[in-house]
Amino acid sequence: MTTNFEKTGATSGRLTFSIDQETVKQGLDTTFKKVQKTLNVPGFRKGRVPRKMFNQMYGEAALYEDTLNDLLPEAYSKAVEEAGIEPVAQPNIDIESVEKGQDWKLIAEVTLKPEVELGEYKGLEVTKQDREVTDEAVEKNLETRRENLAELTVKEDAAEEGDTVVIDFEGFNDGVAFEGGKGENHSLELGSNSFIPGFEEQLIGVKAGEEKEVTVTFPEEYQAEDLAGKEAVFNVKVHEVKSKELPELDDEFAKDADEDVETLDELKAKIRKNLEEGRENSANDARDDEAIRKAVMNAKIEEIPHEMAHDEVHRQMDMFLNNLQQQGISPEMYYQMTNSSESDLHKQFEGEAEFNVRTNLVLEAIVEAENLAADDEDIEKEIKDLAAQYNMPEEQVRSVLSPDLLVKDISLKKAIDVITSTAKETLEPVDSEDAVE
Repeated sequence: MTTNFEKTGATSGRLTFSIDQETVKQGLDTTFKKVQKTLNVPGFRKGRVPRKMFNQMYGEAALYEDTLNDLLPEAYSKAVEEAGIEPVAQPNIDIESVEKGQDWKLIAEVTLKPEVELGEYKGLEVTKQDREVTDEAVEKNLETRRENLAELTVKEDAAEEGDTVVIDFEGFNDGVAFEGGKGENHSLELGSNSFIPGFEEQLIGVKAGEEKEVTVTFPEEYQAEDLAGKEAVFNVKVHEVKSKELPELDDEFAKDADEDVETLDELKAKIRKNLEEGRENSANDARDDEAIRKAVMNAKIEEIPHEMAHDEVHRQMDMFLNNLQQQGISPEMYYQMTNSSESDLHKQFEGEAEFNVRTNLVLEAIVEAENLAADDEDIEKEIKDLAAQYNMPEEQVRSVLSPDLLVKDISLKKAIDVITSTAKETLEPVDSEDAVE
């Protein structure tokens, strides 16, 4: 095989290669045998037409297209290997010549994996993270638990913020009832901001048995376009007003809130421990994210091919929609629920797509620079971890994931560890006001 590669841009090139005549001859023979089985020619049994007769009737060139389609994948792969390049998208292939008795010559316009010039990625200085859990945070969590265990009791007095009203309501726009604007025996907590802005405030002061006319204006970005920005009047009938009775902060409350504790002090200690673990994990994640982002930004990549960013968008979309389907939500249902489209979802993932590609390229470059190959022990550990995480037999994990994919994932994790394990929290957080200035 004759192969020649010429770079035509930062991430593009022209690969010229050939398929030798002996390979072409074998390919034509194979194609003819396939075609021969389908031919009906007077004077010959089906599948018995001689090659010479076929060439006279149709010409040998009639076999070229199918032969080329069969030979091209392997020929292209060999040419790529010989040229030592790494394409990241399907090539555009043109035929230079396919003449009888000569090598077939082809030209492929290829998109290449960008070259990465690594900058600093070890010992990066990142922002100090606040890991302290305050008494106020513990008390706030405690109050949330009290709210969850609160009981509602019917009251005769007027409704106040924080009370729950049981209402019937029907909405009208220009005197016409609109779809989705009607409800019966609906429980609404005043101050929860779960209704249209301005609705709940107008029910403060109502009593059971009263009727109230509530006038609101729908937000400009309201999902129902025919109502967005328009005024509506709701006729509301109040059936009950209920006040929230919070439990006393004592040992009995602690037992109700968490069956694993016996006293309020034990509950507070457990809350603090959980908050500290969560705060530590969040702080570590923030530190790691900042370090990775810095390592990526320190690297030089001349150009990210459009094809790579496009593929990343669709990879993210597929992951997102697959997760929804596991919850029983089809893409069509999601688009209907969110009043959006596939195009909207595509745009949603476009923002980070290029950076995600850039990050992956930098991590791959670090794998190569640090020689971070995954060994058999690493692979076995990864399989065990995945099996435990997804509650699957190890053999099933092996059958789903290819060894090459496992090796790549493990290597990228090692590259991430090189960045994050050496990062130093030395930078003081920037005050929000200073940041604005």
